[in-house]
Amino acid sequence: MADAVPGLFNYWVAVALFTAGLLIVLDSRNMVKKLVGLNVFQSAVFLLFITLGKIEGGRAPILAEGVEPYSNPLPHVLILTAIVVGVATTAVGLALVSRIRDAYGTVHEDEIHDKPHIEPEIMP
Repeated sequence: MADAVPGLFNYWVAVALFTAGLLIVLDSRNMVKKLVGLNVFQSAVFLLFITLGKIEGGRAPILAEGVEPYSNPLPHVLILTAIVVGVATTAVGLALVSRIRDAYGTVHEDEIHDKPHIEPEIMP
């Protein structure tokens, strides 16, 4: 059992990141901190998928003689796409938080709920 723990290090780190990201999202009332928590959670997913795609003794999927086990490149490609989508989603989230801060003067959810409803201005 103790010999298997070092081989599962990436899984334990992913679980720790999952937990940290989830706790940040659930505990924080600050919208920027919630976005950071979502990014930590997303990083855990990236780490988990990359770890699942690794084959012990596997090589890059370049056809060569005498090399039998190949690592699957699909998880790596999916994660590259997910990173791009994650960066775009974070940028949109930060833009929304910036607009909320401009409209309400704060990024704390409790303070926003306590303020009266503000009609949005139509941008020129």
